[in-house]
Amino acid sequence: MNYEEYEMQCKQQQEKNDYYLEILEKDMVEAGLTDKTIRRHLENVDFYINTYLLREAPLDMQKGCGDMIDMFLGYFFIYKCMWSTPGTIKKTAASIKKFYKCMKEHGYVSKEDYNYLCTTIKENMQIWQKECKRFNKY
Repeated sequence: MNYEEYEMQCKQQQEKNDYYLEILEKDMVEAGLTDKTIRRHLENVDFYINTYLLREAPLDMQKGCGDMIDMFLGYFFIYKCMWSTPGTIKKTAASIKKFYKCMKEHGYVSKEDYNYLCTTIKENMQIWQKECKRFNKY
């Protein structure tokens, strides 16, 4: 795929992702979350699905339930995002879990994929936070 094709596919994927983000926002508004909380979740998820998942190949958001979450929170977020702290890792993971739970409830990801995401986050959170704390000391 050449660069123009990559850009076109990324744009198409971003349009799909915007639709998914609208679904999440609607669900959070209906759940009574504050505007500040909604904005934070949307920003965190947007960064994951529209920046990270589209970096090297235009991956659809469903791919974000797999091993990509470990590479994102366990490496990319720690080493490439200057705002990463153990706390922001936890908040970002919570936003991503909320998004994929919403996508599962609306039929866009399977229960198995959602459970895999949750298990990966649960089993790796302390490792990611410890590595982030270590990295931020330098």
